[in-house]
Amino acid sequence: MEKNYQDITDVPGVAVGHSEDREAYTGCTAILFEQDTVCGVDVRGSAPGTRETDLLNPVNLVDRVHGICLAGGSAYGLDAAGGIMKYLEEKGIGLNVGAGVVPIVPAAVLFDLPVGDASVRPDGKMGYEAASLAKRGDLSWGNAGAGCGATVGKVAGLHRAMKGGIGSSSRFLPGELVIGAIVAVNAVGEIRDLDGNVMAGARDDHGKIVSSLDLMVDQASIPLLPGTNTTIGVVACNAKLTKSQAAKVASMAHNGLARTIFPVHTMMDGDTIFAAATQEVEASVDLVGTFAAEVMAEAVVSAIKHAKGIDGFPAYRDLHNK
Repeated sequence: MEKNYQDITDVPGVAVGHSEDREAYTGCTAILFEQDTVCGVDVRGSAPGTRETDLLNPVNLVDRVHGICLAGGSAYGLDAAGGIMKYLEEKGIGLNVGAGVVPIVPAAVLFDLPVGDASVRPDGKMGYEAASLAKRGDLSWGNAGAGCGATVGKVAGLHRAMKGGIGSSSRFLPGELVIGAIVAVNAVGEIRDLDGNVMAGARDDHGKIVSSLDLMVDQASIPLLPGTNTTIGVVACNAKLTKSQAAKVASMAHNGLARTIFPVHTMMDGDTIFAAATQEVEASVDLVGTFAAEVMAEAVVSAIKHAKGIDGFPAYRDLHNK
């Protein structure tokens, strides 16, 4: 029977590195692969900020990636992927084009500009640092990397939100199959645990969490600009998958967001999930996709449990300890 372990780096050949500015409350996370890795993507939110997602369309030529970048900073944060590319190029890692290598590093960003210093965003230097720090195990979660400035529960406005973050989970399955997820949770909606209990969300004048869905029904929410939220993540496995199958796994992994974020995939979110497969063991796409949703849901819960409160944004642990 399957067992719960630690994080996405339990998947053989996957390493993760974080870099962040803890004063400006923004950062980026590099997910690197020891070998060329098949990758797919599914974008569900209506205000995404992404890079190289067209390349991951199954009809297009290149089907292997060398890293993935998750970052804050809204569209500015896409620059961090260039730093990861530079790091990989220096290591001789990338698509051989004859004149050298071109590292393939898709990216997705979330919106954290008003949380700290909006003039500070993830850039090439931060992306390079995140890549250089990539390792397996013993990683920081919560207010780390792309989750540094993440917030949740913004249906009633940012001033009533709570701290989001970045989290991870993994499963070991029969046949040496390993599936893991990493996710930066920056949702407009509230976060619920796997039993349906609200962990973090919009707060009333007394600091008590109120139902995001009730706020929407009552039309009491403050309109938010598109793209001001977004949950972004990666599911990885050591299965042998084609690019189209990886895209299907990414699609199924969104079910993990739907189980833990209410509402999700709104006009204000740019929710994006990448799915990476390192091509080591045989496994059905249905099995991988089903457990990808499971570990993604667990990773969302992990992000909220590890988050620490910052000025104006209490965390789950602050309310739970009370």
